[in-house]
Amino acid sequence: MFSRKKQVAAFCALLVLASTPEIVYAKTPAPTQAQIDAAKAAEVAKQKAASSAQSKLNSATQTLRQLTAIADAAAAKYKKAQADLVVATQQANTAAAHYALAQAAVNQANKTIGRMAQNAYIMGSGFTDLESVLHATGPQDLMDRLSTLNSLGSNNSAALARFKAASIVAQAAKIEADRTKAAQAVATEKVAATKKAADDSKAIQQKEVDRLRAVQNQLAKELANARNVRITLEQQRALALLEEASAAKAAITPGQYRVWGGTFKGRTTIRSNDAMRAAAVAYASKQVLARKPYVWGAQGPSSFDCSGLVYAAYKSAGLGYPNWSRLNAALYFVDTQRVPLSQLIPGDLLFYSYDGSVQNIHHITIYAGNGKMWEANSKKAGLKFSDMYSIKGLMPSGGRV
Repeated sequence: MFSRKKQVAAFCALLVLASTPEIVYAKTPAPTQAQIDAAKAAEVAKQKAASSAQSKLNSATQTLRQLTAIADAAAAKYKKAQADLVVATQQANTAAAHYALAQAAVNQANKTIGRMAQNAYIMGSGFTDLESVLHATGPQDLMDRLSTLNSLGSNNSAALARFKAASIVAQAAKIEADRTKAAQAVATEKVAATKKAADDSKAIQQKEVDRLRAVQNQLAKELANARNVRITLEQQRALALLEEASAAKAAITPGQYRVWGGTFKGRTTIRSNDAMRAAAVAYASKQVLARKPYVWGAQGPSSFDCSGLVYAAYKSAGLGYPNWSRLNAALYFVDTQRVPLSQLIPGDLLFYSYDGSVQNIHHITIYAGNGKMWEANSKKAGLKFSDMYSIKGLMPSGGRV
């Protein structure tokens, strides 16, 4: 027998119950402890799988961080190599310009030497110091000849020196510039290959991380579902046992009024409409006429208890989680809008308590109209179509979903 304190605690809890159509309660009074233990084992297995997947994801993510650092370093080296290549190219271009200037100087030196040779030819092939002395026509002519020879020799030496220097500088500058540019181009190509390899490794690892993250997300969902199933089974069992205890208490409680007095509060809004209420009534009548059995804690499709019939009827009408949950009779009273008995319409809910209190409501039915109701009555009576006053302890107001 449940204590009043436990009943009130269960009554005050707001329960969100996941739909588990694969679980059919055919012969059990509520979800069994074995079912709950199996659900716990499934939850533990999912937790282990999720933890293992998380470990793999953490390792892959760490590897990705390392590869990202390598790729970033390679990218930085590639940018530096590109910048160095630009500098080397500029240096090569500058050296080429210097080479062009040096070549121009060489060409000019060639022209100077050519003019000297031409002058020497004009003045005679024997235009030497001795010949100048022997062939001078006089002192002045000798002075002129020696001065010209000295000038030609000096110019010739300077021109040859400039020619040689210009050639050496120009060739050296060109060779160094070309070497630097070629070496830097090779280095840039190697760095680019390193960068591509690092980027490729990073991309492959990113795909692995994405795959593992998807696996982890799926396992997290499965773990949440397993946890919800386990919680649902535990809550359904607690609710069914509470409702069963209330019904058992009602069966031996004398002095119950046909209709209790008093004023009670419920929801200020409703969640159903005329079509939903009509569909719920149709569903309930179909289950009753099919002579489905009464089983504690069952919510269909092969058997029902009183709360299970109400839940299944409105769920079939389109009120699903999270708008509609499998509660016990007392919680449905709190979670529906109060409607005077004189204003009931088909689809409203009726409640029965053995002492007129909300926490001791032990039975719930679906109003069919004209003072009749569809109900999952008891193990003995089963599902039936009955008069709303056929059960003692009717609460003074119905509930509109």
